[in-house]
Amino acid sequence: MRDARTDADRLKEASGAAYQPVQAGCSTCEIRNFPTNGRQTNAYAWHAAEQCCPIFTSIVELSMAAHLKLALVGCGHVAEMHLHGIQAGAGQIEVTAVVDTDPAKAASMASRTGAQSFCHLEDALRSGDFSAVDIMLPHSLHEQAALLAFAAGKHVILEKPMATSVESGARILSAARAAKTVFTVAEQSQYWPDALVVRQQISDGAIGDLIAGRAFLWRPRNERSTRSSWRNSTAATGGGMCIDGGAHWIRPLRMWFGEVQEVVADLGKPLPEMEGESLAHGLLRFRSGAVAVLGILGDGACVGPVEEFRVTGAEGELSIERSADGRGGRVVKYVREHESGVVLMTDVEQGRRDSFGHELNDFANAVLHGTALQAEPEDSLGELRTALAMYRSAESRHWEAVW
Repeated sequence: MRDARTDADRLKEASGAAYQPVQAGCSTCEIRNFPTNGRQTNAYAWHAAEQCCPIFTSIVELSMAAHLKLALVGCGHVAEMHLHGIQAGAGQIEVTAVVDTDPAKAASMASRTGAQSFCHLEDALRSGDFSAVDIMLPHSLHEQAALLAFAAGKHVILEKPMATSVESGARILSAARAAKTVFTVAEQSQYWPDALVVRQQISDGAIGDLIAGRAFLWRPRNERSTRSSWRNSTAATGGGMCIDGGAHWIRPLRMWFGEVQEVVADLGKPLPEMEGESLAHGLLRFRSGAVAVLGILGDGACVGPVEEFRVTGAEGELSIERSADGRGGRVVKYVREHESGVVLMTDVEQGRRDSFGHELNDFANAVLHGTALQAEPEDSLGELRTALAMYRSAESRHWEAVW
């Protein structure tokens, strides 16, 4: 059943501006429906007073804390964006540990956050002061790091993709269930305000039944210098741009059209420094019967102003447009009574920068207050499976099933 909240409600909740009353339960003793008084911390305090199971002390220590103590695992470019999100819009998170195998990167991040610095995750888990980890490592290291964190009883936010294979993803999900801690996969496009505007328009019936879509991923020229060298390695990423940045474009399509059923794709490698694909064209058929075209063009390519997304319905279209340098951007609706277009949102770029804070707040709310995550970790398997199906299709030259 679809959540009755609007996407505006979800965005407010993820940003910490509002909390929904919750009914709490203990996964160990199975007591349910404590008197929450609108906040799960009160429920946990009641639970502790009853002292009904061995975990009550740690529950209270965590739930009554003013902040979520977080370790940043990996101090590269993505960590910079996550730190900006924390500082700009996730005030309930306190960075108390940073981890990077490069001592200089770890020391630099520690000096900016006041956190304790570590070169190895095992050392941080052994002696660091934190309840949760934010894992931002090369994809091939996701499983090892996540399993270590779950074994230590930590809450985990893991950068997309969850893993480089479905089998690895299944092991991570199994470890998360065994740990009984909060687990989410960081897919910031789930929180992009422009994607949420489009989803709300679709939900409201603004363009009628969906027929088709188009999506185009490209990287502005000014972003090429920020690309980490490991992203050029298929061993580190599990592929190329489909499994990496492509996830940010596949998620909105799934938010709007539903689950992808099958794909057919062709790949290319115009960028010599990338071992994996830096060019891709795919046709995605959804379970609903709708179809979408996904185009991907690698970092540093020269392109003009682009239309990143277009969603076509029986009664109109929705478009997300960006300039050639990636700045600004707008969401436009085209319907019969407004054939020249109605601007629904401007400054798409700023909204997407803010999305890192929204996703981290969503994670913190789930840990501290027991609120539901905007997307469950299993949802990220959709992007992974779609990318892997595109790789199989490029080899087989046929349609490939996603599930």
